[in-house]
Amino acid sequence: MKDRYDVVIVGGGIAGVSGALTCINRGKTVAVIANGVETSSLYKAEMIRNYPGVAAASGKELSEMLIRQLESSGADLIHGRALSVMPLGDGFGVAIGSEFTSCGAVIIAAGITREKLYPGEGEYLGRGVSYCATCDGMLYRGKTVAVVGAGEEAGHDADFLESIGCTVHRFEKNGKYEIRGGVKADTLVYAGEEYKIDGVFIIKDTVSVTKLVPGLDYADGAIVTDRQMRTNVPGVFAAGDCAGKPYQLAKAAGEGNIAALSACAYIDSRKKEK
Repeated sequence: MKDRYDVVIVGGGIAGVSGALTCINRGKTVAVIANGVETSSLYKAEMIRNYPGVAAASGKELSEMLIRQLESSGADLIHGRALSVMPLGDGFGVAIGSEFTSCGAVIIAAGITREKLYPGEGEYLGRGVSYCATCDGMLYRGKTVAVVGAGEEAGHDADFLESIGCTVHRFEKNGKYEIRGGVKADTLVYAGEEYKIDGVFIIKDTVSVTKLVPGLDYADGAIVTDRQMRTNVPGVFAAGDCAGKPYQLAKAAGEGNIAALSACAYIDSRKKEK
């Protein structure tokens, strides 16, 4: 992973791959952030018969074909989850798990996240709730925190927090959690028991697109874009299912292409201004 790219694309589905290929063909450096291909809804599709040029293919076959094409394109494929996209000087900073990169433009092609938020999660995000211990852990140095999530990343985050002096409550089981507090989160409720905390780190496979970019406009659960796939945040574009219905592969591929052309034009115009 480089320190900086022209374009970072969040999502490795058909919209993200379409966008990456177009950006590469326009001479841009590109990183695509994606979870394992087997986690995508496309991968789980039994059979696809309505995508032009593909007579019939399983979701697994088409997904693997897309990833092979992406890997051979010259784009960097970064396995992980994008945690946040923040304005940073003349571009954006993108947190990816415990790592960080920057870019001139961002294309959100993350599909749709159906995972429900825990009660209080959205309300206290940034006020005691975080998705990244590496990003925000030092704010809680020496304090009491909870880590909610199973898997290797959750374990690493909990270990890191303990290494900086935090008292860590580890919750590795699925269940009903609730986050309570006043101005900031101060209580985690699990299985009827209350735990007093200064912060909660929630480790998930994906972060809802509604939480990814501060200030992004949404309507009916989708990112609002114009016909050039531009959002209300200059330099941020969106394509595919996260930009709204219909949830069709052909629509996602086309939007990925348009978003890429718009991102390239945006980067070129910014360079001319300097």
